[in-house]
Amino acid sequence: MAWQRPRPEVSPAQLDPIGPQRVRAVPGWDDPADLSKDPALVPELAETEVPEELRLEIEHHMTLYPDRHSAVIPALWAAQRLYGYLPSEAIHQVGAVMRVTPAYLSSIASFYDMLNEEPVGRNSVYVCTSVACHVTRAPEVFAAIREAAEGADLADTEIREFECLGACDMAPMASINGRYVGPLDPSDAPEIVASIAEGRRPLPGRGLEDEDFELPWKAERRGTTTAPAGTPEAEAGTHETSPSGTAPEGTPEAEAGLDPKEDA
Repeated sequence: MAWQRPRPEVSPAQLDPIGPQRVRAVPGWDDPADLSKDPALVPELAETEVPEELRLEIEHHMTLYPDRHSAVIPALWAAQRLYGYLPSEAIHQVGAVMRVTPAYLSSIASFYDMLNEEPVGRNSVYVCTSVACHVTRAPEVFAAIREAAEGADLADTEIREFECLGACDMAPMASINGRYVGPLDPSDAPEIVASIAEGRRPLPGRGLEDEDFELPWKAERRGTTTAPAGTPEAEAGTHETSPSGTAPEGTPEAEAGLDPKEDA
């Protein structure tokens, strides 16, 4: 069973009387700072055990910005990649290298959705269900992946919906361990789950970073489309070609009756 992020409980006192679905800000968020408390301390690097590879990566990120604080997110991401999430020990180590307080780092880690201060699993499947993906069957893709995962040993995997991953041109899509994959179909769910369980890269050639990746609409504008899965052409890695190089349906060229080959 895949790990599920718990939903926060909302007490009746937190509900906004103007609208029952609106939640008030956390009580005390605007209280003045208590200056009588001891100031937060920056951990001493000489007194903190930091894995060598983590220290070197954080220091590298710090050299890329005029202000070291700009490297906080990549530094936290590096620590999360090492530990699987951001325990207090990891926050302390990043603070020692960057010379900032753990509280400062925690305030950032708790804000961004892809940084986790609680263990959620080393594998992640974030299915985008925002507008562009939602209208292209993203909820069905998410439901299919969740269903396929129920019978698999994916206790170390977080599967959930994500508001927007910023890859609308490959909708519906998902981020699988940080790799953008799409366009997806509900029929892809068993292969996605099986590849995670077996430690394989899911859907080779369908990831944004894959060398042979190409969006379907680009292939159509070129007059070629990927052969349907299971056909001899797909197994041979060949493509289907539109007759006479006819412009894809719905394009201005098709409406004007133009032949792309003649235009070239």
